[in-house]
Amino acid sequence: MAIIGLLTGYIIPFIVVLSVLVFVHEMGHYLVGRWCGIRVTAFSVGFGPELIGFTDRHGTRWKLSAIPLGGYVKFFGDEDVASAPDTASLAGLSEAERAQTLAGAKLWKRAATVAAGPIANFLLAIMIFAALFTTYGKMVSDPVVAEVRPESAAAVAGVEPGDLLVALDGDKIRTFDDVRRYVAVRPGTSIVITIERNGRELDLPVTPQRTEITDRFGNKVELGQIGIVTNAERGNFRQETFSPLQAVAEGVRETGHIISGTFSYLGNIFTGRMSADQIGGPIRIAETTGQMASLGFAAVLNFAAIISVSLGLMNLFPIPVLDGGHLLMYALEAVRGRPLSPRVQDVVFRFGLAMILTLMVFATWNDTFGRWMG
Repeated sequence: MAIIGLLTGYIIPFIVVLSVLVFVHEMGHYLVGRWCGIRVTAFSVGFGPELIGFTDRHGTRWKLSAIPLGGYVKFFGDEDVASAPDTASLAGLSEAERAQTLAGAKLWKRAATVAAGPIANFLLAIMIFAALFTTYGKMVSDPVVAEVRPESAAAVAGVEPGDLLVALDGDKIRTFDDVRRYVAVRPGTSIVITIERNGRELDLPVTPQRTEITDRFGNKVELGQIGIVTNAERGNFRQETFSPLQAVAEGVRETGHIISGTFSYLGNIFTGRMSADQIGGPIRIAETTGQMASLGFAAVLNFAAIISVSLGLMNLFPIPVLDGGHLLMYALEAVRGRPLSPRVQDVVFRFGLAMILTLMVFATWNDTFGRWMG
C-alpha cells in the first residue's frame, strides 16, 4: 500500500507534470526549427532507452524514453542531444543538406530555434495562470496594516496599525500580496515604505529580517519579513474576477514576478543574504508536486506554471549545453563575424556539461542529506 501511495501521490503526478513541461519546451524548438527549414531527426520526452515511438513522414523519430527527467530535440547534423555539431558529418554534406542542419542555418534561424524552447515555457505559464484567473479569480486584500509584531522591522521603522501602504521604493502597490512578495526576496536590504496616515504620506526606511518559516507540509522556507499583518476587516478580503484579456495580462504579471523573484533570490545567495539550500532538484519537485496534488487540480496547475517559468529561465542561463549557452555563442559569433572553432566549441560544451552535473549533485544533496542535516 505504501508503494501504491508513493506512486499515485508523488511519482505519477511528478512524471505527468514534468513530461508536459518538457514536451512544450521541446515543441517550441521543434516548431520554430521546422519553420526555419531545419530538419529534425528525433523528438524525445525523457532520456535513455526508448520505450515507445514512431517515425513520421518527415523522418523524425518521436519517442518516449525511460528516464523522465528531461527531453530533447535532435536536429540533422547534431553530434548529440545537446546540439553540439557533428563536424565530421557536416564536412561531407552538400550545401543544400548543410542548410537543413542547425549548425548550417543562418544565425538568426539558429537563435530563434534555440530561444523558442524557453519562450514556449513562459507562454505556457501565462496561459495556465490566465486560465486559473479566468476560472477561479484571485483572492486579494488592500495593503492596510492590521497588526505590527512587537520588535519587528516594521515596529522599529514606526509602522502603525491602520497605515495604508502605498509604495515600496517608489513603486506603487495595489494589494497586500504585493508587499509580501516584494519584502520576501529582500532580507537584509533596506527598502523605503511609503505609507498614508491621517491623509499624509510618510517615507519609512525598513530592513526586512531574514526569517525561516515552516509551511503546512513541514517544508522550511527562508524569506524576508517586516512583521506586519492584515485581516479581513482592515484588508477588505475579496475575490477579484478577470475577463479573459485581463487574465492574460495578470498571467504576464505573475510570470514576471516569478522571474524577478528568482533573480533576487540568486542575487541574495551571492551576497550572503540568503542560503542556497532552497535550490532543489527532481526529488524536491516530486515532493512538492505530490503536496500540491493533495490540495487539488488548481494547485497542481499553479505549481506547474511556476515550474514552467523556472524551466524556461534555467535554460536561458548562459551555461554551455543549455539554450542560454548556445545563445551566448551565437552572440559571440555575431560580434566576431564567424563561429567559434570546433575545438573551442568542444571544450566549451564539456565545461558546460561539468557545470550542469555539479549543479545536479548540489541540488540532490540539498534534497536529501542537506535537508536531513539541517
